Amino acid sequence: MSPEEGIILALDEGTTTARAVAIDGKGAIKGIGRRSFPQVYPSPGWVEQDPEALWRAQLRSVRASLRAAEAKPRNIICVGVTNQRETTVIWEKHTGKPLYNAIVWQCRRTADAVEEMRREDLRLFKEKTGLIPDSYFSGPKVAWLLENVPGLREKAAKGDALFGTVDTYLMYRLTGGKVHATDYSNASRTLMFNIHRLEWDEELLEALGVPGALLPEALPSSTLYGYTDPKILGASVPITGVAGDQQAALFGHTAFTEGESKCTYGTGNFLLMNTGPRPRASRSLLTTVAWGLGGGVTYALEGSVFVTGATVQWLRDSLKIIRDASESEALAQSINSSDGVYFVPALTGLGAPYWDQYARGAITGITRGTSRAHIARAALEAIAYLTRDVVEAMAEDSGLNVKQLRVDGGATRNNFLMQFQSDILGLPLVRPVDVEATARGAAYLAGLAAGFWDGLDDLRSLPAEAQEFRPRMDADTRKTLYGGWKEAVGRVTHKAPHGI
Repeated sequence: MSPEEGIILALDEGTTTARAVAIDGKGAIKGIGRRSFPQVYPSPGWVEQDPEALWRAQLRSVRASLRAAEAKPRNIICVGVTNQRETTVIWEKHTGKPLYNAIVWQCRRTADAVEEMRREDLRLFKEKTGLIPDSYFSGPKVAWLLENVPGLREKAAKGDALFGTVDTYLMYRLTGGKVHATDYSNASRTLMFNIHRLEWDEELLEALGVPGALLPEALPSSTLYGYTDPKILGASVPITGVAGDQQAALFGHTAFTEGESKCTYGTGNFLLMNTGPRPRASRSLLTTVAWGLGGGVTYALEGSVFVTGATVQWLRDSLKIIRDASESEALAQSINSSDGVYFVPALTGLGAPYWDQYARGAITGITRGTSRAHIARAALEAIAYLTRDVVEAMAEDSGLNVKQLRVDGGATRNNFLMQFQSDILGLPLVRPVDVEATARGAAYLAGLAAGFWDGLDDLRSLPAEAQEFRPRMDADTRKTLYGGWKEAVGRVTHKAPHGI
């Protein structure tokens, strides 16, 4: 079957929505399926998901995407998988049955244990993994499960239990239990993977108390992982591309050159800069594997902002000052400024460059004249301020200047936010007409391994229509607004920005 006749199926398992995107040989999207699944909040700061609900949502999204593309399972050339990173699943090896709910990347239950890791082993983890220990990452979640799920440690010791991030869990289910693997990019987000040697690290596993028998095989991001079970997908299809969602988005933007950067606006904001074939140390950002491809590895610097789009959801679901997320744009544009109101959305702590997991959210500058429009506008502005925090740290730590920011994710549809982001950064933003960069990256990685495309130049040459936002704000206003933001952040943080 030629590329013109076939499609690549990209599975994009996000934090709240399972998506499947069918892409043809010209890079055109032929069909999209979406299914949401619920979050579980058993205690304050705890976030879980039912792995079975996640799996069912992904299967339904696949069927919907094939219907939209008017395609059959036999038309699928290969499958790419991209996923919410760090979310941790442990299941029974012989049955595939989850042994506990998935612990979501946002969950803060391991905060106290992580603080101890920072005090005792910060340099060890930072040097080997490129990460600053935080509840965000998978390793502490695995350690918590081993300590708190009855019988799990015994099962793990016997080899009867398996750990995986969501990509690993999906592949295990898709292949009928034949594949227990992950890619370098997802492995690099666990606090258990040595990003220099590209292997699970015994010293780190010992520090966390995690047995190596739990762990999947770590492979390049673009390679043959295995084949789908025909009973599940309707055909035996090779799985040939895997990457964590943020790395996949960087690849989907064809940011293949050192210094090229992107920011994904989703539940959180994630800014990645391609730093080339060698890991680059950073004081307050994360060094991560971007992808493994063609026998080589590309690294990235990353700044992770935990709560951005989730702030707008909070305005909708908890405060109920908007009916849907799109209403926030109209409210923000209904006034000329936020009138000194700042919203610091530290609803699950603060990520880069602050790394304060005990920070809590605040709205400052409220007066008698403050309306819901001011709060909605301040929430959107906070997304842009937090992104600038990361851009400035990235330029300082890398020595590379961000000249242009490529953007994707659902919140980029908000034109007010995109213009304010360009204004507060003083940089142009480039927004693709279709914002499916994450799924596109998974498809590109899969397609390269399957011979769908010949190389990176083929991907760069694919048509990509985009819109550009350029800064309109004068420098003095930019300085004043950002200064007010830094003062507001200072009111909620427990310590100054730090690395090691």
